[in-house]
Amino acid sequence: MKPLVQPAARPRPRPEPQYLYLTTMGRRTGLPREIEIWFTRRGGREYLVAETGERAQWVRNLRADPAVRWKVGRTAYEGRARLVDPRREPTLAASVRARSITKYGWGDGLIVELRPAPARPRRG
Repeated sequence: MKPLVQPAARPRPRPEPQYLYLTTMGRRTGLPREIEIWFTRRGGREYLVAETGERAQWVRNLRADPAVRWKVGRTAYEGRARLVDPRREPTLAASVRARSITKYGWGDGLIVELRPAPARPRRG
């Protein structure tokens, strides 16, 4: 009888966190405003979908000041947010929607891209 040979175990990728914590600056108060929101990743950037589009307060805040902070798991980022125009970037918009549908079963709304700021050189 031949011994059973098990293939080498491959490390499983860690599941992506379900939520991202986005901090915008209040457009009226100037105070930081944090929300918990679903997100997807593509090409080193995070993408959010605003179900209520331009009516979402966090979208209004980032339109007034696109400098944002966000946290995924234990990793914190600083960078800029921008609205994705599906007419100008149909491939990106379709990809983000498909990823959101795969992850959450939903993907309708205004797409927002979070782009991390370039790493600063360390002195020392």
